[in-house]
Amino acid sequence: MIDYIKNIRQKIGHDAIFCPGSGAVVYKQGKVLLQKRADNGKWSIHGGALELGENYAQALERELKEEINIKPIDPQLIGIYSGKDFYFEYPNGDKIYDSLCVFLVEEYEGNLQMDNEEVTDLQWFEIENLPEQLDNGDRLILKDFKNYLQNKIIVIH
Repeated sequence: MIDYIKNIRQKIGHDAIFCPGSGAVVYKQGKVLLQKRADNGKWSIHGGALELGENYAQALERELKEEINIKPIDPQLIGIYSGKDFYFEYPNGDKIYDSLCVFLVEEYEGNLQMDNEEVTDLQWFEIENLPEQLDNGDRLILKDFKNYLQNKIIVIH
Protein backbone atom coordinates (compact mmCIF):
# COMPACT_ATOMS: atom_id res chain seq x y z
CA MET A 1 0.00 0.00 0.00
CA ILE A 2 2.86 2.37 0.71
CA ASP A 3 3.94 2.30 -2.95
CA TYR A 4 0.32 2.72 -4.03
CA ILE A 5 -0.20 5.69 -1.72
CA LYS A 6 3.15 7.20 -2.78
CA ASN A 7 2.11 6.85 -6.41
CA ILE A 8 -1.25 8.53 -5.77
CA ARG A 9 0.42 11.28 -3.72
CA GLN A 10 2.86 12.02 -6.57
CA LYS A 11 -0.15 12.66 -8.79
CA ILE A 12 -2.42 14.62 -6.45
CA GLY A 13 -0.14 15.99 -3.75
CA HIS A 14 -1.70 16.39 -0.31
CA ASP A 15 -5.34 16.46 -1.51
CA ALA A 16 -7.82 14.25 0.31
CA ILE A 17 -8.21 10.62 -0.76
CA PHE A 18 -10.48 7.79 0.38
CA CYS A 19 -8.61 5.29 2.51
CA PRO A 20 -10.29 1.95 3.31
CA GLY A 21 -8.94 0.35 6.46
CA SER A 22 -9.42 -2.00 9.37
CA GLY A 23 -9.36 -1.07 13.03
CA ALA A 24 -9.29 -3.08 16.24
CA VAL A 25 -10.62 -2.44 19.71
CA VAL A 26 -8.46 -4.79 21.80
CA TYR A 27 -10.47 -5.37 24.99
CA LYS A 28 -9.87 -7.46 28.11
CA GLN A 29 -11.34 -7.33 31.60
CA GLY A 30 -12.99 -3.93 31.18
CA LYS A 31 -9.91 -2.32 29.65
CA VAL A 32 -9.06 -1.15 26.15
CA LEU A 33 -5.51 -1.35 24.79
CA LEU A 34 -4.60 1.90 23.05
CA GLN A 35 -1.48 2.97 21.24
CA LYS A 36 0.11 6.40 21.22
CA ARG A 37 0.76 7.32 17.60
CA ALA A 38 4.27 8.37 16.66
CA ASP A 39 3.03 10.77 13.97
CA ASN A 40 0.73 12.99 16.05
CA GLY A 41 1.16 11.92 19.69
CA LYS A 42 -2.51 11.01 20.14
CA TRP A 43 -3.93 7.81 21.56
CA SER A 44 -5.82 5.58 19.14
CA ILE A 45 -7.13 2.12 18.44
CA HIS A 46 -4.98 -0.16 16.28
CA GLY A 47 -5.21 -0.60 12.55
CA GLY A 48 -4.50 0.89 9.19
CA ALA A 49 -5.11 0.96 5.47
CA LEU A 50 -5.84 -2.01 3.26
CA GLU A 51 -3.19 -3.00 0.75
CA LEU A 52 -4.20 -3.62 -2.86
CA GLY A 53 -5.99 -6.98 -3.14
CA GLU A 54 -6.34 -7.37 0.63
CA ASN A 55 -9.65 -7.82 2.45
CA TYR A 56 -10.60 -6.23 5.79
CA ALA A 57 -9.82 -9.32 7.86
CA GLN A 58 -6.40 -9.72 6.24
CA ALA A 59 -5.61 -6.04 6.82
CA LEU A 60 -6.66 -6.35 10.47
CA GLU A 61 -4.36 -9.32 11.00
CA ARG A 62 -1.44 -7.66 9.19
CA GLU A 63 -1.80 -4.33 10.98
CA LEU A 64 -2.03 -5.93 14.43
CA LYS A 65 1.09 -7.98 13.71
CA GLU A 66 2.97 -4.90 12.44
CA GLU A 67 1.90 -2.50 15.18
CA ILE A 68 1.66 -4.61 18.34
CA ASN A 69 2.87 -8.13 17.44
CA ILE A 70 -0.37 -10.06 18.00
CA LYS A 71 -2.63 -12.28 15.90
CA PRO A 72 -6.36 -11.83 16.58
CA ILE A 73 -8.45 -14.90 17.38
CA ASP A 74 -12.06 -14.74 16.16
CA PRO A 75 -12.38 -10.94 15.74
CA GLN A 76 -15.98 -9.68 15.66
CA LEU A 77 -17.22 -6.80 13.50
CA ILE A 78 -18.53 -4.02 15.76
CA GLY A 79 -18.85 -1.09 13.38
CA ILE A 80 -18.43 0.44 9.94
CA TYR A 81 -17.27 4.06 9.94
CA SER A 82 -16.92 6.75 7.27
CA GLY A 83 -17.84 10.34 6.55
CA LYS A 84 -16.72 13.74 7.78
CA ASP A 85 -15.97 12.49 11.30
CA PHE A 86 -13.26 10.29 9.80
CA TYR A 87 -11.27 12.98 8.06
CA PHE A 88 -7.61 12.89 9.08
CA GLU A 89 -4.71 15.16 8.22
CA TYR A 90 -1.21 13.83 8.76
CA PRO A 91 1.51 16.14 10.09
CA ASN A 92 3.06 16.23 6.58
CA GLY A 93 -0.22 17.66 5.17
CA ASP A 94 -1.57 14.48 3.53
CA LYS A 95 -5.37 14.32 3.92
CA ILE A 96 -7.59 11.24 3.99
CA TYR A 97 -11.17 10.22 4.60
CA ASP A 98 -11.09 6.87 6.36
CA SER A 99 -13.64 4.18 5.62
CA LEU A 100 -13.14 1.65 8.41
CA CYS A 101 -14.40 -1.74 9.43
CA VAL A 102 -13.74 -1.93 13.16
CA PHE A 103 -13.43 -5.25 14.96
CA LEU A 104 -13.51 -6.34 18.58
CA VAL A 105 -10.47 -8.41 19.55
CA GLU A 106 -10.83 -10.11 22.93
CA GLU A 107 -8.48 -13.02 22.34
CA TYR A 108 -5.14 -13.06 20.58
CA GLU A 109 -1.92 -14.98 20.15
CA GLY A 110 1.49 -13.48 20.75
CA ASN A 111 3.13 -11.14 23.20
CA LEU A 112 2.37 -7.44 23.02
CA GLN A 113 5.29 -5.56 21.56
CA MET A 114 4.96 -2.17 19.91
CA ASP A 115 6.46 -1.11 16.60
CA ASN A 116 8.68 1.82 17.55
CA GLU A 117 8.27 3.50 14.15
CA GLU A 118 4.48 3.88 14.39
CA VAL A 119 3.83 3.55 18.12
CA THR A 120 5.49 5.34 21.05
CA ASP A 121 3.48 3.78 23.90
CA LEU A 122 0.94 1.04 24.65
CA GLN A 123 -1.39 1.25 27.64
CA TRP A 124 -4.53 -0.42 28.93
CA PHE A 125 -7.28 2.07 29.86
CA GLU A 126 -10.49 1.52 31.77
CA ILE A 127 -13.35 1.90 29.29
CA GLU A 128 -14.83 4.60 31.55
CA ASN A 129 -11.52 6.44 31.95
CA LEU A 130 -10.08 7.00 28.48
CA PRO A 131 -7.28 9.51 27.82
CA GLU A 132 -8.09 13.05 26.71
CA GLN A 133 -5.67 12.98 23.78
CA LEU A 134 -7.73 10.68 21.53
CA ASP A 135 -8.14 11.02 17.79
CA ASN A 136 -11.66 12.35 17.08
CA GLY A 137 -12.71 9.30 15.08
CA ASP A 138 -11.41 6.96 17.76
CA ARG A 139 -13.33 8.87 20.42
CA LEU A 140 -16.55 8.19 18.47
CA ILE A 141 -15.63 4.52 17.92
CA LEU A 142 -14.93 4.00 21.63
CA LYS A 143 -18.16 5.76 22.60
CA ASP A 144 -20.06 3.41 20.29
CA PHE A 145 -18.06 0.49 21.69
CA LYS A 146 -19.40 1.20 25.19
CA ASN A 147 -22.91 0.85 23.76
CA TYR A 148 -21.90 -2.30 21.87
CA LEU A 149 -20.84 -3.91 25.14
CA GLN A 150 -24.42 -3.50 26.42
CA ASN A 151 -26.55 -4.30 23.38
CA LYS A 152 -24.26 -6.05 20.81
CA ILE A 153 -25.61 -3.96 17.92
CA ILE A 154 -23.18 -3.24 15.07
CA VAL A 155 -22.92 0.49 14.31
CA ILE A 156 -22.91 1.90 10.80
CA HIS A 157 -21.75 5.50 10.87
